Amino acid sequence: MKKSLFTLALLAAGFGASAQTIPATTAAKTQVAMPAGYADLLGATITEVMNTGDAATLKGLASKLERAAAAAPADWLPRYYQAYALLINVFQSKEAADAKDKTLDQAEAALAQARKLGGDESELLTLQAYMYQARLGIAPQQRAQKYSAMVAETVGQAEKLNPANPRPYLVAANNVYYTPAMFGGGSEAARPLYEAAKARFAAFQPASALAPNWGQSQVLGRLRQYEMAATALPATH
Repeated sequence: MKKSLFTLALLAAGFGASAQTIPATTAAKTQVAMPAGYADLLGATITEVMNTGDAATLKGLASKLERAAAAAPADWLPRYYQAYALLINVFQSKEAADAKDKTLDQAEAALAQARKLGGDESELLTLQAYMYQARLGIAPQQRAQKYSAMVAETVGQAEKLNPANPRPYLVAANNVYYTPAMFGGGSEAARPLYEAAKARFAAFQPASALAPNWGQSQVLGRLRQYEMAATALPATH
């Protein structure tokens, strides 16, 4: 699990001769040739991305994923996870607003590449909406009116494309949760969306071992907070 994708960069020239054809991890019905050992290395890096909250580590993993994309230029997943790693970096980073915006610019560029490669559009739209949330979080007072509406519109598109995908409901729930109650948001307004996401996660089956499958722990954590808040309320007589 700790193998480095530096291997992919060093051996990319030789991978062509030893490439094997495996099912593409996309919604497309075609097959693409992948370098030998590519899936294992990509899977290890994805696992690292999903199990760290360290901003610097996430930047490094994003660079690994960029090299993976160079080694397998037909696969959309390295670009998708590169975008995801950069996005989570922004949420964890203590950098200034300008630096965070530049990181999000890089994330959106990677996401655009994933789209050109025919990635799952519901997943791509969900990640785009999540990036809009990150933009909003950089300067909430100045950006709320613009980006909150963009989040809502984009997750709506993602839900329509794949109603079974739980991630749009998670991003939508977060958007409502952090919207002031006077504007129709707040904790209680968001709870049904978290419940909807939970139900979809229970039934969701990713398209492959490497396909997007993040977000369930975030949903369950939020719902536990609701339960803890309810048990902490004083009894009424």
